[in-house]
Amino acid sequence: MGKTCGRILVVDDNLGVRRTLKVILSPYFEEIHSIGSPTEILSSIAEYKPDVVLLDMNFKATVNSGNEGLFYLNEIKSKYPGIEVVLFTAYGDIPLAVEGMKKGAFDFIEKPWDNENLTETLKKAAAKSRSQKSSPSSVDSMYWGNSPKITEIREVINKVSPTDISILITGENGVGKDIAAKEIFSRSLRKDKPYIAVDMGAITDSLLESELFGHVRGSFTGAVSDHKGKFEQAQGGTLFLDEIGNLSLPSQAKLLRAIQNRVITKVGGDKEIHVDVRIISATNKDLKKEVAEGRFREDLFYRLAGFQIEMPALRERKEDIIGLADHFLEIYSKKYHKNIESIEMEALLYLKEHHWPGNIRQMKQLIEKAVIFADGDSLKIGDLKAGISPVYENEKSQDEKEMIVEALSKTGRNISKAAKLLNMSRPTLYSKMNKYNL
Repeated sequence: MGKTCGRILVVDDNLGVRRTLKVILSPYFEEIHSIGSPTEILSSIAEYKPDVVLLDMNFKATVNSGNEGLFYLNEIKSKYPGIEVVLFTAYGDIPLAVEGMKKGAFDFIEKPWDNENLTETLKKAAAKSRSQKSSPSSVDSMYWGNSPKITEIREVINKVSPTDISILITGENGVGKDIAAKEIFSRSLRKDKPYIAVDMGAITDSLLESELFGHVRGSFTGAVSDHKGKFEQAQGGTLFLDEIGNLSLPSQAKLLRAIQNRVITKVGGDKEIHVDVRIISATNKDLKKEVAEGRFREDLFYRLAGFQIEMPALRERKEDIIGLADHFLEIYSKKYHKNIESIEMEALLYLKEHHWPGNIRQMKQLIEKAVIFADGDSLKIGDLKAGISPVYENEKSQDEKEMIVEALSKTGRNISKAAKLLNMSRPTLYSKMNKYNL
């Protein structure tokens, strides 16, 4: 029997299951790695680069809801969308299986398993993962475009990527700060090392040290095993600190010490661990303003902003709108198995005239929904409008109103200057001011 081109990472807290699976699967796959704790998943993925993760749904003897598995499924797919995940559970539950599939799982295997079904499922998952990795187009790939602002940023990224200088990426929500960070990483000398992304806005002060620096077994209630923090998981590679502007002042002080000294200590431990990571951070806030108003440490700002890159809003690079739309059209047409070859002129004009308060993220979502609604071989204006929900339209209007208020404030209600700042005509601005009673 020939081995399939594929690497499998088994995540199960039962040692007997892990040993059995290694025996069963080894004849069929290149490499089988296994871990007993889900907290090691991201660092293991960075180290072993698997094609498929076989993920147990439950890791606590007293809990069988499957919520742990769904949580770690989301963690994997958000950070490594090209890796396929097969869910593994002793609790046969069709609704849970459906939920897992909706969240991006490739398939669902129930314990006790059938060896042939398990190996065939993993073979198919590995084949899909390999085919995705060889595909040049990805929804998370960087589309550059030709606008002056993005061309300038591309040149900057080409120069700073091979260095180890810390980089702060700023810009509005949805402009692609996370994609720019991955692009820098992919062009860096650390590209074959781990890339660990952390949503700093989602970490509470009480959990920050455990999440970033790790903890030792027994250091607090629930710490049943040693845990590597994000700094240690990213050892030798890159640590991306997203939403850095949301960090509290006490947490900023702890982060500053780690970055400054290149040393961390796990919660409950006394051993200093030297870390070698490149720091890339991102925020939608004006950190200089935050520093001036006392909400962000000046010393941390300068540690993070060795070099600063401001990602432009989509309305500031309108020359790239059509190219971006075609980029997403190609990706989602393939994803949903549709033969949509073009975007009709009326739809193109709609895209170009749209203000895009949600930036590239909004466009990506709109094109995906339009592809789902489309029936023919071209995308029509009706397909685009069908993809916009009333709720999102209300949110969009609120965002647009806030931007107009800000522009009027900055220009002292000078209509000509405000219109130029917003990249719209004076009549359009007057119309929108009337709409929002401004």
